[in-house]
Amino acid sequence: MKKAAAIIMSMILFALSAASCAADGYTTHEPYGEGVGVCPGRVVWAHDSDSVTWDGSGYWWDTSHFDEDKIQKMVDDSIAALAGKDNAADGYDALFRGINERRQRTGGYKSGEKIAIKANINGSAVMDDDTSGETQMSYTNPVLLKTLLLSLVKDAGAAPEDITVYDVSRLFPEYMEKMCTEGILSGVNFVNRENGVADENAPIVWSHEFSGAVNYLPTCVTEADYVINLANLKGHSYGITLCGKNHFGSFINGNAMRPPEGANLHQWLTRSEMGIYSPLVDLMANAELGGKTVLYMLDALICAPSEGASITKENSTWQQEPFNGGFTASVFTSQDPVAIDSVGADFLINEPTVTNANTAVSDVTNENYLHEAGLVKNAPSGTVYTDGKGNAVTNLGVHEHWNNPTDKQYSRNLGKNEGIELVMAKQSAGGNVTAKYTTDGENITITGVDGGARLIIAEYSEGGRLVGCKMYKPENGVITAPDMSDTVRVKTFLWNMDTLEPINVTKTDAEENLKISVKIADAEFTATLEDNETAAAFKAMLPMTLDMSELNGNEKYNYLSADLPTAAESVGTINAGDIMLYGSNCAVLFYETFDTPYSYTRIGHIDDVSGLKEAVGGGNVTVTFE
Repeated sequence: MKKAAAIIMSMILFALSAASCAADGYTTHEPYGEGVGVCPGRVVWAHDSDSVTWDGSGYWWDTSHFDEDKIQKMVDDSIAALAGKDNAADGYDALFRGINERRQRTGGYKSGEKIAIKANINGSAVMDDDTSGETQMSYTNPVLLKTLLLSLVKDAGAAPEDITVYDVSRLFPEYMEKMCTEGILSGVNFVNRENGVADENAPIVWSHEFSGAVNYLPTCVTEADYVINLANLKGHSYGITLCGKNHFGSFINGNAMRPPEGANLHQWLTRSEMGIYSPLVDLMANAELGGKTVLYMLDALICAPSEGASITKENSTWQQEPFNGGFTASVFTSQDPVAIDSVGADFLINEPTVTNANTAVSDVTNENYLHEAGLVKNAPSGTVYTDGKGNAVTNLGVHEHWNNPTDKQYSRNLGKNEGIELVMAKQSAGGNVTAKYTTDGENITITGVDGGARLIIAEYSEGGRLVGCKMYKPENGVITAPDMSDTVRVKTFLWNMDTLEPINVTKTDAEENLKISVKIADAEFTATLEDNETAAAFKAMLPMTLDMSELNGNEKYNYLSADLPTAAESVGTINAGDIMLYGSNCAVLFYETFDTPYSYTRIGHIDDVSGLKEAVGGGNVTVTFE
């Protein structure tokens, strides 16, 4: 309770003062560079603790340890939120149009265009040709990859045969390839170090001279119209493994198992110096890699402390808010490669299970890479980074650090015009983002909230000092609290405690708020709800489609998935059009008028019952309430 109160207090004070604090591990500074993307500098964070169910036994990657439906929703909601749209289909359209505009092309994704997805398969077949995937080391989560592919096929309109998943330094587990090429995903291609073909017309041109083998991009990249960078959020003995370093598996040279070593690149990632050249920036700037990237994604469902660590429940559960000893169970997305790696760095540096296992995570190597990427036009090292085709790069994205580990706020979150904006997926367009409230002058009734919502009523002294607060939580999707809006020195705040974000609230006219639509086949009726807790809880579940069963030639009923508040009474007479609750969870729609000895809780009534009996018919029926 004390911990919850401390969190509430910190959020209230932050909402009032928006004061910036130094981030643990890194020093805060002004944004370096300019945000890119449809929503510039935006990083979307989707978190669902129920998406990971692993109890620590067996292999971490076993698909039974993940809820595919929840992860699919996280992916789809992230795409929508990243573009500021209502759904994933519109989100993809905006994201593709955005990258095309930056490349002086027109339109969105077109049928037949090829997409290459760079997965991070670093932990599979490291020293041998074992394709079982049976290792405790980390690699791309198989369920996340599948849901991303399904999203591309269903919502972006890509044909499976036009999608290639690749990592030309490793071998994909056989089970992963199988699950990602079945059903509607039949035709998806996988390219690894054995079947990857070097495009000898596409050598990587580095912006710094050093010894090492010539590196060639694979044809699956050079032939692609778009790239998706699917990286891992994890620690690494050479700094951090995020979107920039993910492309160490995007080129081919004489060292088939470890092309980065053949290229002599690791020397630049092991020097604890600021102001030195970073090969990661060259990969990010490359016209065939970063230049084609429509989406950056961080797999943060289960995070490894380092690239060589065996993942256990103990070393992969995180302590920081909001994980609190659970799995990270998250997905991050962005169109800004610098912003998403900056956010990833902040999460990693503030996690004891990562920093204790690998002190290199906090090394200046990370900050040097991010500084070089953010200040690329005036890189501290003096390097002139190019796109690999002779063109100097002037901006790759924006780099900064959050204000503190509790609030996790960046410049755009604080109302500034430049910097990073970290948003929660379900806080964006298409999610349950706006609560509605009505008041009778004595009490506030807030609907449209989930279990994580909290109404905080704070009282202040004449000098503006916080002297006390009270918190109200929802019951069945409804919060009821005293209306103190006219009280001197009292303010109210509505927060989502799961995401540590404010919830938007709009005031709704009481009578309008009681109207709902009832759809039965081709017929649509308007109903007026009762002004009671039962009706408010019922409305909070909408929209809702119920398969309602026939009973007694006068009613249709359905047992709801959750109990509602009850205030049962002996109603005496049932009228056609009555919507009632029998017991605590049986919703009943009556289509005849008759007397009854039974008790019900009133929910509402259809305003005009003309045609109702004909619409419901004599058997079971599907009814949509919204």
